[in-house]
Amino acid sequence: MPTRHVSDVPDAVIVGAGVVGAACAYYASRAGLTVTVVDRGPVAAGTTGAGEGNLLVSDKEAGPELDLALLSTRLWRELAGTLPPETEYERKGGLVVATDGAALTALRAFAEGQTKAGVEAYEIPADGLGDLEPHLAPGLAGAFHYPEDAQVQPAMAAAQLLRAARADVRLGQEVTAVLTDRGGAVRGVRTSHGDLHAPAVVNATGTWGKALARLAGVHLPVLPRRGFVLVTEPLPPRLVRHKVYAADYIAGVASGSAGLRSSAVVEGTPAGTVLIGATRERVGFDRTLSTEALRRLAARAVDLFPVLAGVRAIRAYHGFRPYLPDHLPAIGPDPRVPGLYHACGHEGAGIGLAPATGLLVAAALCDAPPPLDPEPFRPDRFDDTEGVAS
Repeated sequence: MPTRHVSDVPDAVIVGAGVVGAACAYYASRAGLTVTVVDRGPVAAGTTGAGEGNLLVSDKEAGPELDLALLSTRLWRELAGTLPPETEYERKGGLVVATDGAALTALRAFAEGQTKAGVEAYEIPADGLGDLEPHLAPGLAGAFHYPEDAQVQPAMAAAQLLRAARADVRLGQEVTAVLTDRGGAVRGVRTSHGDLHAPAVVNATGTWGKALARLAGVHLPVLPRRGFVLVTEPLPPRLVRHKVYAADYIAGVASGSAGLRSSAVVEGTPAGTVLIGATRERVGFDRTLSTEALRRLAARAVDLFPVLAGVRAIRAYHGFRPYLPDHLPAIGPDPRVPGLYHACGHEGAGIGLAPATGLLVAAALCDAPPPLDPEPFRPDRFDDTEGVAS
């Protein structure tokens, strides 16, 4: 797509000011394009603002999503050298623990596939766990250490990416229509504040990706998957040194179940608080506080770190992960509507996968060679009625 040089008409309108939309704006800007970012709320008001900021390779099996994560891992390292320290990038590493021998055997097979794909993963025997995490529960069978796992402050990451992109950001403006010409090609969006014209529109609306796609007349079966996080009072530094989670977290991520699933995920923050996750359930956009979800989080965290038994939780929050049936995001041009691009459906991995997603979208906007094979992420891979990958 050629770059336009008319000052009031950008090359693309990006709908969504979360971290994925911000990354799309950043890499599009670096490619020489002008972009306008529009959102019905403030920056990072949706899924991004309710995330823990995980940048993970440890929970992804060998395949397209892991390839995307490995590229993003490299890009986040580059960004950490250019974005302000408020982004709180921390390469803390991940520790995936096995409660028994069977779980350790499964982890070993999982890690073997990952290492063949280029992931750093090291088995830690039971008697070596205390060196990495002194407060872990006794009796665990072992673990795998992933030094590439990292963390950012997600809302600040989104804000700083937008600032670095020098994008025209329009907040508090809801998109009510996707504008097209007589031939069906995109010509911009209609918002609550008027029309924004552009030859390309990027759907970076996360959990609301299905609704934006519908405005353009196409089907994208993004569904909300609710998750809760507990936050403790500030604790001594390095009480929890890594992102630590039980092996059953991986199964929870891969599950398509609509019911409540929970697993122990525990990590510290620079502020001293400890974040405790993770739950997953498909209940639509129901924002009701689930005491059962919080009870499970607390119990499983204490099972993993008994030292947390006497610690107070000072708050809980929740958000909606953008779930697609095959657990892969939709990234790139939509051949059903010329000029429409998608960058959504990352479920709980959007913060980690944002840079690679932005780079893929920027390459597509410029008709440039992609940094990796975009085929697995094509937005039109789902049946129009069933929502299953074709």
